[in-house]
Amino acid sequence: MTAATMTAPVPARPPSRLLALTEPGRAFAEMAAFYALRPAMRALPKGDGHGVLVLPGFMASDGSTRPMRSLLTDLGYDVAGWNLGRNVRVDNARIEAMMGCVDELTDNTGGKISIVGWSLGGVFARELAKMAPEKVRQVISLGSPISDDRNHTNARRLFEFLNGKEPEPMKEGNFEGLHKSPLVPTTSILTKADGVVGWRGSVQHHDAKHNAQTENIEVIASHLGLGVNPTVMMAVADRLAQAEGRWKPFEPSGLKGLLFPKTRLH
Repeated sequence: MTAATMTAPVPARPPSRLLALTEPGRAFAEMAAFYALRPAMRALPKGDGHGVLVLPGFMASDGSTRPMRSLLTDLGYDVAGWNLGRNVRVDNARIEAMMGCVDELTDNTGGKISIVGWSLGGVFARELAKMAPEKVRQVISLGSPISDDRNHTNARRLFEFLNGKEPEPMKEGNFEGLHKSPLVPTTSILTKADGVVGWRGSVQHHDAKHNAQTENIEVIASHLGLGVNPTVMMAVADRLAQAEGRWKPFEPSGLKGLLFPKTRLH
């Protein structure tokens, strides 16, 4: 085997059918764990009151992010959902409406906001931060397909059926180069057990010349459970609690470190 063969990139492919079929059951268990541990989550790092906009995944609505938003509110953030119904269409009107959400929350809080996006919502979070980096403090994506190759996800056919292979924003030169992070601190939370988005499509490749403040955090979770998984909530709370301008990579200490796998992300 040659060196070139050894370093060849793995072709984009969606998760296995087994992972996809087990998604609902695993997500239900994560939801149960979330509510069982909800009282203990009050001990997570507290926020400084800055605004946090939370965006739902493809085909989902604010209802899916309600548990996470409730937790973040209790931790001391000024939290907002997007109030735009289900996340189905990707068109210029929807992008303009989401930017309106960013503007409204920054106006209401008087400072930069953080954006947390689940799956497709994370793609939107990153693109919004590229459009208005002066208004965004940091971005956190959960199981998001941050690649231009849609073959990483099982939802490709449905997405393209509803939006076409080239959604309206792409026709105007936007939403290209999804792998490039915005010029703000950016965290991609991913799971190798993702049954919707192949984990390689969520890996953020470090580019110090473009933005040194980027990272990947691997968790043990399902795709549908990322928004309620207790370990994910620990990571999100830790990231959001950082003081503005003092971002550092995620380094769980002590026993917490056992909850976060540190495998090779290639």
